Amino acid sequence: MKSFTSGRYGYAAALWALLYGALGAGWALGMPGFPWGAEDPDPDGQLSILAWTTPGFGWWIVAFSVITAVTALALNRRSANRAPLFLAWPIAALLILVIPDFRVMMGVAYTPLLLVAPAFGWDLGGATLAGAWTWPVLNQLVCALGGLLLAAAALAATRDRERESWFTPERGRIAVYVAVAVPLFYCATRWAWVLGIPLGVSEGFLADAPQGMWLAGAYLATFGACGGVLTLGLTQGWGVIFPRWMIGVRGRRVPPLLAVIPAGFVSIIVTVAGITYIRSMIAGRFSWAEWGAWLPECFWPIWGAALAIATVCYHRRRKSDPRQAEKAQAVLTGDGAGR
Repeated sequence: MKSFTSGRYGYAAALWALLYGALGAGWALGMPGFPWGAEDPDPDGQLSILAWTTPGFGWWIVAFSVITAVTALALNRRSANRAPLFLAWPIAALLILVIPDFRVMMGVAYTPLLLVAPAFGWDLGGATLAGAWTWPVLNQLVCALGGLLLAAAALAATRDRERESWFTPERGRIAVYVAVAVPLFYCATRWAWVLGIPLGVSEGFLADAPQGMWLAGAYLATFGACGGVLTLGLTQGWGVIFPRWMIGVRGRRVPPLLAVIPAGFVSIIVTVAGITYIRSMIAGRFSWAEWGAWLPECFWPIWGAALAIATVCYHRRRKSDPRQAEKAQAVLTGDGAGR
Protein backbone atom coordinates (compact mmCIF):
# COMPACT_ATOMS: atom_id res chain seq x y z
CA MET A 1 0.00 0.00 0.00
CA LYS A 2 2.82 2.36 0.83
CA SER A 3 4.54 1.86 -2.53
CA PHE A 4 1.22 2.31 -4.37
CA THR A 5 0.54 5.60 -2.58
CA SER A 6 4.06 6.85 -3.19
CA GLY A 7 3.83 5.88 -6.85
CA ARG A 8 0.48 7.55 -7.35
CA TYR A 9 1.67 10.90 -6.06
CA GLY A 10 5.06 10.52 -7.68
CA TYR A 11 3.60 9.98 -11.13
CA ALA A 12 1.13 12.83 -10.62
CA ALA A 13 3.96 15.19 -9.62
CA ALA A 14 6.02 14.10 -12.63
CA LEU A 15 3.07 14.70 -14.96
CA TRP A 16 2.51 18.14 -13.43
CA ALA A 17 6.19 18.99 -13.94
CA LEU A 18 6.14 17.95 -17.59
CA LEU A 19 2.99 19.96 -18.29
CA TYR A 20 4.34 23.02 -16.52
CA GLY A 21 7.62 22.64 -18.35
CA ALA A 22 5.67 22.70 -21.61
CA LEU A 23 4.10 25.98 -20.48
CA GLY A 24 7.56 27.37 -19.76
CA ALA A 25 8.75 26.43 -23.24
CA GLY A 26 5.66 28.04 -24.73
CA TRP A 27 6.26 31.31 -22.87
CA ALA A 28 9.91 31.33 -23.93
CA LEU A 29 8.83 30.88 -27.56
CA GLY A 30 6.40 33.80 -27.42
CA MET A 31 3.16 32.29 -26.17
CA PRO A 32 1.16 34.88 -24.16
CA GLY A 33 0.34 34.40 -20.48
CA PHE A 34 3.74 34.64 -18.79
CA PRO A 35 2.60 35.26 -15.19
CA TRP A 36 5.44 37.34 -13.76
CA GLY A 37 7.35 40.55 -14.37
CA ALA A 38 5.82 43.11 -16.72
CA GLU A 39 3.12 40.57 -17.68
CA ASP A 40 1.68 40.76 -14.15
CA PRO A 41 -1.07 43.42 -14.22
CA ASP A 42 -1.18 43.83 -10.44
CA PRO A 43 1.37 46.26 -8.94
CA ASP A 44 1.44 44.08 -5.85
CA GLY A 45 2.94 41.41 -8.06
CA GLN A 46 6.22 43.28 -7.71
CA LEU A 47 6.41 41.64 -4.29
CA SER A 48 6.81 38.30 -6.07
CA ILE A 49 10.27 36.79 -5.91
CA LEU A 50 10.07 36.37 -9.71
CA ALA A 51 8.95 39.94 -10.45
CA TRP A 52 12.25 40.59 -12.28
CA THR A 53 11.80 37.83 -14.85
CA THR A 54 10.86 38.02 -18.54
CA PRO A 55 9.26 35.37 -20.80
CA GLY A 56 12.76 34.10 -21.64
CA PHE A 57 12.82 32.76 -18.08
CA GLY A 58 10.63 29.99 -19.47
CA TRP A 59 13.74 28.00 -20.42
CA TRP A 60 14.76 27.95 -16.76
CA ILE A 61 11.26 26.73 -15.98
CA VAL A 62 11.80 23.88 -18.44
CA ALA A 63 15.06 22.88 -16.72
CA PHE A 64 13.47 23.12 -13.28
CA SER A 65 10.50 21.04 -14.44
CA VAL A 66 12.75 18.29 -15.79
CA ILE A 67 14.60 18.12 -12.46
CA THR A 68 11.27 18.01 -10.62
CA ALA A 69 9.94 15.21 -12.85
CA VAL A 70 13.09 13.11 -12.43
CA THR A 71 12.98 13.62 -8.66
CA ALA A 72 9.31 12.64 -8.48
CA LEU A 73 9.91 9.45 -10.45
CA ALA A 74 12.98 8.61 -8.35
CA LEU A 75 10.79 8.66 -5.23
CA ASN A 76 8.93 5.64 -6.61
CA ARG A 77 12.00 3.43 -6.64
CA ARG A 78 12.40 0.97 -3.78
CA SER A 79 15.87 1.96 -2.72
CA ALA A 80 17.75 2.85 0.43
CA ASN A 81 19.09 5.92 -1.38
CA ARG A 82 17.63 9.00 0.35
CA ALA A 83 18.98 11.52 -2.20
CA PRO A 84 15.59 12.03 -3.94
CA LEU A 85 14.05 13.01 -0.61
CA PHE A 86 16.74 15.60 0.07
CA LEU A 87 16.00 17.15 -3.32
CA ALA A 88 12.21 16.75 -3.23
CA TRP A 89 11.60 18.72 -0.05
CA PRO A 90 13.43 21.92 -1.14
CA ILE A 91 11.67 21.83 -4.52
CA ALA A 92 8.29 21.37 -2.82
CA ALA A 93 9.02 24.23 -0.39
CA LEU A 94 9.99 26.49 -3.27
CA LEU A 95 6.76 25.76 -5.14
CA ILE A 96 4.49 25.99 -2.11
CA LEU A 97 6.00 28.74 0.03
CA VAL A 98 8.39 30.87 -2.02
CA ILE A 99 6.92 31.36 -5.49
CA PRO A 100 3.39 32.36 -4.33
CA ASP A 101 2.77 35.71 -2.62
CA PHE A 102 0.18 37.17 -0.28
CA ARG A 103 -2.43 37.69 -3.02
CA VAL A 104 -3.50 34.05 -2.70
CA MET A 105 -4.49 34.62 0.91
CA MET A 106 -6.20 37.91 0.07
CA GLY A 107 -8.20 36.21 -2.67
CA VAL A 108 -9.31 33.42 -0.35
CA ALA A 109 -10.22 35.82 2.45
CA TYR A 110 -12.07 38.34 0.31
CA THR A 111 -13.95 35.89 -1.92
CA PRO A 112 -16.89 35.44 0.52
CA LEU A 113 -17.14 39.23 0.93
CA LEU A 114 -17.00 39.80 -2.83
CA LEU A 115 -19.77 37.26 -3.34
CA VAL A 116 -22.23 38.88 -0.91
CA ALA A 117 -21.30 42.57 -1.35
CA PRO A 118 -23.49 43.14 -4.47
CA ALA A 119 -26.57 41.80 -2.67
CA PHE A 120 -26.17 44.41 0.08
CA GLY A 121 -24.95 47.22 -2.16
CA TRP A 122 -21.59 47.49 -0.41
CA ASP A 123 -18.94 49.59 -2.11
CA LEU A 124 -15.63 47.73 -2.10
CA GLY A 125 -13.75 50.30 -4.12
CA GLY A 126 -14.22 48.47 -7.41
CA ALA A 127 -12.84 45.16 -6.14
CA THR A 128 -14.20 42.13 -8.02
CA LEU A 129 -13.71 38.39 -8.07
CA ALA A 130 -12.05 38.64 -11.47
CA GLY A 131 -9.64 41.21 -10.08
CA ALA A 132 -8.82 39.03 -7.07
CA TRP A 133 -8.22 35.91 -9.15
CA THR A 134 -6.16 37.06 -12.11
CA TRP A 135 -4.07 34.53 -14.05
CA PRO A 136 -0.85 35.44 -12.17
CA VAL A 137 -2.63 34.60 -8.89
CA LEU A 138 -4.17 31.41 -10.26
CA ASN A 139 -0.73 30.42 -11.52
CA GLN A 140 0.51 30.59 -7.95
CA LEU A 141 -2.11 27.99 -7.03
CA VAL A 142 -0.92 25.84 -9.93
CA CYS A 143 2.65 26.03 -8.63
CA ALA A 144 1.50 25.19 -5.11
CA LEU A 145 -0.39 22.17 -6.46
CA GLY A 146 2.81 20.82 -8.00
CA GLY A 147 4.64 21.33 -4.73
CA LEU A 148 1.92 19.55 -2.76
CA LEU A 149 1.99 16.56 -5.11
CA LEU A 150 5.75 16.28 -4.76
CA ALA A 151 5.56 16.70 -0.98
CA ALA A 152 2.92 13.95 -0.79
CA ALA A 153 5.17 11.64 -2.81
CA ALA A 154 8.12 12.43 -0.56
CA LEU A 155 6.05 11.89 2.57
CA ALA A 156 4.79 8.55 1.29
CA ALA A 157 8.36 7.50 0.53
CA THR A 158 9.54 8.40 4.03
CA ARG A 159 9.93 5.52 6.45
CA ASP A 160 7.12 5.18 8.98
CA ARG A 161 9.46 5.44 11.96
CA GLU A 162 10.76 8.77 10.67
CA ARG A 163 7.24 10.19 10.44
CA GLU A 164 5.82 8.94 13.74
CA SER A 165 8.53 10.06 16.12
CA TRP A 166 7.69 13.75 16.23
CA PHE A 167 3.98 14.49 15.58
CA THR A 168 2.62 13.57 19.01
CA PRO A 169 -0.73 14.65 20.53
CA GLU A 170 1.14 16.75 23.11
CA ARG A 171 2.95 18.74 20.41
CA GLY A 172 -0.33 19.03 18.57
CA ARG A 173 -1.98 20.74 21.55
CA ILE A 174 0.88 23.19 21.94
CA ALA A 175 0.78 23.95 18.22
CA VAL A 176 -2.97 24.65 18.40
CA TYR A 177 -2.46 27.19 21.20
CA VAL A 178 0.24 28.94 19.16
CA ALA A 179 -1.92 28.93 16.04
CA VAL A 180 -4.79 30.54 17.96
CA ALA A 181 -2.65 33.16 19.72
CA VAL A 182 -0.46 34.49 16.89
CA PRO A 183 -3.19 35.99 14.66
CA LEU A 184 -4.71 37.83 17.63
CA PHE A 185 -1.86 40.37 17.33
CA TYR A 186 -3.09 41.23 13.83
CA CYS A 187 -6.73 41.14 14.93
CA ALA A 188 -6.10 43.63 17.74
CA THR A 189 -4.68 46.25 15.39
CA ARG A 190 -7.49 45.97 12.81
CA TRP A 191 -10.26 46.02 15.39
CA ALA A 192 -8.64 49.05 17.01
CA TRP A 193 -8.48 50.90 13.69
CA VAL A 194 -12.15 50.42 12.89
CA LEU A 195 -12.89 51.91 16.32
CA GLY A 196 -10.68 54.91 15.53
CA ILE A 197 -7.82 53.87 17.83
CA PRO A 198 -4.42 54.38 16.10
CA LEU A 199 -2.78 51.22 17.46
CA GLY A 200 0.63 50.92 15.81
CA VAL A 201 -0.05 53.76 13.36
CA SER A 202 -0.33 57.54 13.42
CA GLU A 203 -3.61 59.40 13.62
CA GLY A 204 -2.91 60.77 10.15
CA PHE A 205 -2.64 57.21 8.84
CA LEU A 206 -6.19 56.54 10.00
CA ALA A 207 -7.54 59.89 8.81
CA ASP A 208 -6.10 59.62 5.28
CA ALA A 209 -7.61 56.24 4.42
CA PRO A 210 -11.29 55.66 3.56
CA GLN A 211 -13.43 54.11 6.27
CA GLY A 212 -14.14 51.14 4.01
CA MET A 213 -10.50 50.15 4.24
CA TRP A 214 -10.75 49.76 8.01
CA LEU A 215 -14.02 47.86 7.70
CA ALA A 216 -12.26 45.45 5.34
CA GLY A 217 -9.41 45.13 7.83
CA ALA A 218 -11.87 44.39 10.64
CA TYR A 219 -13.51 41.79 8.40
CA LEU A 220 -10.17 40.06 7.83
CA ALA A 221 -9.42 40.20 11.56
CA THR A 222 -12.76 38.61 12.39
CA PHE A 223 -12.16 36.03 9.64
CA GLY A 224 -8.83 35.14 11.27
CA ALA A 225 -10.28 35.03 14.78
CA CYS A 226 -13.07 32.67 13.67
CA GLY A 227 -10.41 30.51 12.07
CA GLY A 228 -8.64 30.43 15.41
CA VAL A 229 -11.78 29.13 17.10
CA LEU A 230 -12.09 26.40 14.49
CA THR A 231 -8.43 25.50 15.06
CA LEU A 232 -9.34 24.49 18.61
CA GLY A 233 -11.32 21.64 17.10
CA LEU A 234 -8.06 19.91 16.21
CA THR A 235 -7.68 19.01 19.89
CA GLN A 236 -11.31 19.07 21.10
CA GLY A 237 -14.01 16.42 21.01
CA TRP A 238 -16.12 18.46 18.60
CA GLY A 239 -13.30 18.08 16.11
CA VAL A 240 -14.07 14.34 16.07
CA ILE A 241 -17.86 14.29 16.59
CA PHE A 242 -20.15 17.04 15.32
CA PRO A 243 -21.60 18.85 18.39
CA ARG A 244 -25.32 18.79 19.23
CA TRP A 245 -26.01 22.32 18.01
CA MET A 246 -25.10 21.38 14.42
CA ILE A 247 -28.53 20.28 13.24
CA GLY A 248 -28.49 17.59 10.60
CA VAL A 249 -25.03 16.22 11.37
CA ARG A 250 -24.88 16.30 15.17
CA GLY A 251 -23.53 13.15 16.73
CA ARG A 252 -21.88 12.00 13.52
CA ARG A 253 -18.17 11.53 13.04
CA VAL A 254 -16.27 14.43 11.53
CA PRO A 255 -14.52 13.18 8.37
CA PRO A 256 -10.81 13.82 9.07
CA LEU A 257 -10.26 15.42 5.67
CA LEU A 258 -13.01 17.97 6.44
CA ALA A 259 -10.59 19.45 8.97
CA VAL A 260 -7.26 18.48 7.42
CA ILE A 261 -7.76 20.00 3.95
CA PRO A 262 -8.93 23.50 5.02
CA ALA A 263 -6.45 23.71 7.89
CA GLY A 264 -3.59 22.55 5.68
CA PHE A 265 -4.52 25.02 2.96
CA VAL A 266 -4.79 27.92 5.42
CA SER A 267 -1.42 27.02 6.96
CA ILE A 268 0.14 27.39 3.50
CA ILE A 269 -1.47 30.68 2.49
CA VAL A 270 -0.81 32.48 5.78
CA THR A 271 2.81 31.33 5.72
CA VAL A 272 3.18 32.58 2.15
CA ALA A 273 1.62 35.93 3.07
CA GLY A 274 3.92 36.28 6.07
CA ILE A 275 7.00 35.51 3.99
CA THR A 276 5.91 38.19 1.51
CA TYR A 277 5.72 40.78 4.29
CA ILE A 278 9.09 39.71 5.66
CA ARG A 279 10.66 40.12 2.22
CA SER A 280 9.12 43.58 1.97
CA MET A 281 10.42 44.49 5.42
CA ILE A 282 13.94 43.39 4.48
CA ALA A 283 13.66 45.42 1.27
CA GLY A 284 12.89 48.53 3.35
CA ARG A 285 9.37 49.07 1.99
CA PHE A 286 7.86 49.67 5.43
CA SER A 287 8.20 52.38 8.08
CA TRP A 288 8.64 51.59 11.75
CA ALA A 289 6.44 54.59 12.52
CA GLU A 290 3.53 52.58 11.07
CA TRP A 291 4.52 49.19 12.45
CA GLY A 292 0.90 48.18 13.03
CA ALA A 293 0.35 48.03 9.27
CA TRP A 294 2.91 45.28 8.66
CA LEU A 295 4.63 43.88 11.76
CA PRO A 296 1.78 41.57 12.86
CA GLU A 297 1.84 39.92 9.43
CA CYS A 298 5.54 39.12 9.79
CA PHE A 299 4.59 36.61 12.52
CA TRP A 300 2.26 34.72 10.23
CA PRO A 301 4.86 32.09 9.24
CA ILE A 302 4.82 31.05 12.91
CA TRP A 303 1.02 30.83 12.70
CA GLY A 304 1.23 28.76 9.52
CA ALA A 305 3.88 26.40 10.87
CA ALA A 306 1.96 25.84 14.10
CA LEU A 307 -1.27 25.19 12.21
CA ALA A 308 0.50 22.73 9.91
CA ILE A 309 1.96 20.83 12.87
CA ALA A 310 -1.42 20.78 14.62
CA THR A 311 -3.08 19.50 11.45
CA VAL A 312 -0.59 16.66 10.96
CA CYS A 313 -0.91 15.66 14.62
CA TYR A 314 -4.71 15.66 14.32
CA HIS A 315 -4.58 13.51 11.19
CA ARG A 316 -2.19 11.00 12.72
CA ARG A 317 -4.24 10.85 15.93
CA ARG A 318 -7.47 10.16 14.03
CA LYS A 319 -5.73 7.54 11.90
CA SER A 320 -4.00 5.72 14.76
CA ASP A 321 -6.89 5.61 17.26
CA PRO A 322 -10.05 4.02 15.76
CA ARG A 323 -11.92 4.40 19.07
CA GLN A 324 -11.31 8.12 19.31
CA ALA A 325 -14.74 8.96 17.92
CA GLU A 326 -16.40 6.87 20.63
CA LYS A 327 -14.35 8.57 23.33
CA ALA A 328 -15.16 12.02 21.97
CA GLN A 329 -18.86 11.23 21.81
CA ALA A 330 -18.80 10.06 25.43
CA VAL A 331 -17.16 13.32 26.51
CA LEU A 332 -19.57 15.50 24.50
CA THR A 333 -22.64 13.72 25.90
CA GLY A 334 -21.26 13.58 29.43
CA ASP A 335 -21.45 9.78 29.43
CA GLY A 336 -18.25 8.23 30.66
CA ALA A 337 -16.17 11.37 30.32
CA GLY A 338 -13.55 9.85 32.50
CA ARG A 339 -12.94 6.82 30.30
